[in-house]
Amino acid sequence: MADEFATSVDMGLQLTKRIYYGKNPPKPLVMEKKSSALSEINNLPTAPMVYAVVRDPSMVDNPDIPSYQPYVHGRCDPPALIPLVMQGIAMEVDCYMDTAFVTVNGTWRMHCIASSRYCDCRIAVPMGEQGSVLGVEIETPSRSYSTLLIESNDTKDAGLVANAKDGFLLNRRIYTLKVPQVAGGSILSVKVSWSQKILYQDGQFSLNIPFSFPWYVNPIAKLLCKKERIRLNVNSGMGKEILCGSCSHPLKETRRLVGSLGFLYESDVRAWSMDDFSFSYKVHSSEILGSVLLNRVSMLDVDQREMFCFNLYPPTVNAMKVFRKEVVYVVDISESMQGRPLENVKSALLAALSKLSPADTFNVIAFNGKSLLFSSSMEPSGKESIGKATQWIDQNFVAEGSTDISLPLNQAIEMLSKNGDSIPLVFLITDGSVGDEREICEALRGRLMKRCLNAPRISTFGIGLYCNHYFLQMLAQIGRGYYDAAYDLDSISSRLERLLNGTSSVILADLKIEALESLDSFELYPCYLPDLLSSRPLIVSGRFIGTCPGSVKVSGTLADLSSFVVDVKVQKAKDFPLERVFARRQIETITANAWFSGSKQLEETVAKLSLQTGVPSEYTNLILVENLKEKQTSKLDTVDEKASDQLNVKKIIYLRALGVGFGNLKATADNLPVEAAEPKLHETSEMVFAAASNLCGKLCDFCCCMCFIQFCSRVNDRCAVTLAQLCTALACFECISFCCEVCGECG
Repeated sequence: MADEFATSVDMGLQLTKRIYYGKNPPKPLVMEKKSSALSEINNLPTAPMVYAVVRDPSMVDNPDIPSYQPYVHGRCDPPALIPLVMQGIAMEVDCYMDTAFVTVNGTWRMHCIASSRYCDCRIAVPMGEQGSVLGVEIETPSRSYSTLLIESNDTKDAGLVANAKDGFLLNRRIYTLKVPQVAGGSILSVKVSWSQKILYQDGQFSLNIPFSFPWYVNPIAKLLCKKERIRLNVNSGMGKEILCGSCSHPLKETRRLVGSLGFLYESDVRAWSMDDFSFSYKVHSSEILGSVLLNRVSMLDVDQREMFCFNLYPPTVNAMKVFRKEVVYVVDISESMQGRPLENVKSALLAALSKLSPADTFNVIAFNGKSLLFSSSMEPSGKESIGKATQWIDQNFVAEGSTDISLPLNQAIEMLSKNGDSIPLVFLITDGSVGDEREICEALRGRLMKRCLNAPRISTFGIGLYCNHYFLQMLAQIGRGYYDAAYDLDSISSRLERLLNGTSSVILADLKIEALESLDSFELYPCYLPDLLSSRPLIVSGRFIGTCPGSVKVSGTLADLSSFVVDVKVQKAKDFPLERVFARRQIETITANAWFSGSKQLEETVAKLSLQTGVPSEYTNLILVENLKEKQTSKLDTVDEKASDQLNVKKIIYLRALGVGFGNLKATADNLPVEAAEPKLHETSEMVFAAASNLCGKLCDFCCCMCFIQFCSRVNDRCAVTLAQLCTALACFECISFCCEVCGECG
């Protein structure tokens, strides 16, 4: 669908050549691009954007200076997307540990549509690492719109939710939805909020937010003032001094406290920002650093247990010894992996093999309906063995056959040693679902819990939307490993390589927090503590009942097999919204457990938590609620009984579910490629519109024929009757064809 989007934008840019700006128009401000990112080349949005959805090219004109150009015959199929010019932008970012909350306010003008015409507008918001949309608010001259979360099983018309075509994620990172029928020349105000992860690299947190606007969104006006504004707040949650690193925009420090910083950037600019917003910082430490934050529960919380957050940071200097590794890579080579998916996996796997240390051992298992082993035992990571493995991968990584995960996974676990000073690691990489996923989790949970330090750590990587990502998350939780995913082909190699390299650097294993684990109703998210890595901090949350002590002892095992114990101070979270920061990971953890156990009660818990925090889930859906301004008496935040009586189907637009689902067994069995799961940009509504327009054209022809018949009737009545019957039959035939087309599209 990314190609479809880019094609529509390219067509829209071509249509903008019709816009007339007067006899002596100012030249558009074209700045030299500092990068040639793939998304820029493909016309994908690299910052929040609004587009006019143009089906009829004759409506493209300057709303202020009509050009009276000749009529353009034909329609745009698919519809063209014309980027609207932007008149103002402001962004606020709140960073807490490894999570950032972003709110963007912007105004755009329908500069490309004649003042007497109307068309839809498409909003597209690219988000950073693991972005999750939290809300959208839109203001037009006559209407306002706002998104609202509802329970999926509470809607009166489940069919409307199931058949929703709009409001989806492009490549799982660009959220897009349509605003219906906006007048040419109008001003649109858009407010979008989302959360995203802050990556931890080279001992520091690195935040990156898409904020690179293409040159053609700059207004073509001589005296228009353009103002950019960015406000940034950082709270490490550690109570330690924050050291700032690099920054993309000239921020001015407005606040400095222990563990907390504030910045502001505000400027009149000639052209909108052409750089993504980036900021890096770190909490300096020469040893392992930890903290426990407590948050008193509110009366409105669906879970009345106390909430806590536990985090443990690797030292930023004086790097600690890393455990020796025994690694088995279990790779899906079923037919659906054919082409770029398997090539990108091979690239990441070979890069990971080249980075193994001489003391490590490894093996590779390729699987489809059967399994293929590089070696019957673990191999040393010397040049000779890696060279042989590379040759074996080139020969045996051939995409064919079905998918069976249980056999190769069991082979990998049995192959790893049960004694010694090494950490056994298993990496499972797949793009498909299998029917025995719950049985796999149940069997592994019993086996792995008995082996402590020498129990294999299982990390998982999902490709596309056909695999069951909650199965992979559950498997990683049970295996005390890590999980990641790639939903588009371009990100497979980089994300997989980051998982393979980052999760292989264990510096502290078998972690325990005894004082917390002994509390009543103790629950941890994720359910088992993973190891501490040198490449990323360990950040988990949980719930409990009781009184937490002033400090807790955290124990574990170091790479030299010596014991490690550190006292971690317990403190109350001040100006730190734990519930908001950890909402998404709690929702995902509980959802994985709900899938594994089949518990309806846990599903209801997820839905309630989703509605409470505003984070979408598998059991909630976003809707777009429309308000007519002349009838609006107060801002609509929730749909109460009075408001729901006034709202009807025409004022509520049901949007697509934003969850990843629970896999697709049929698509896996049919070996459908990853790209087949992508939603289509232009679906039923556009197709129906085109069919209706075609019908209108036929009816216009019919009317012309009837006028001709009236003329003929003056000459010969019998001829007129015959022609009238023929034209009526043709018109009926067109109506029937239109109905069949609509029914076929709607299913």
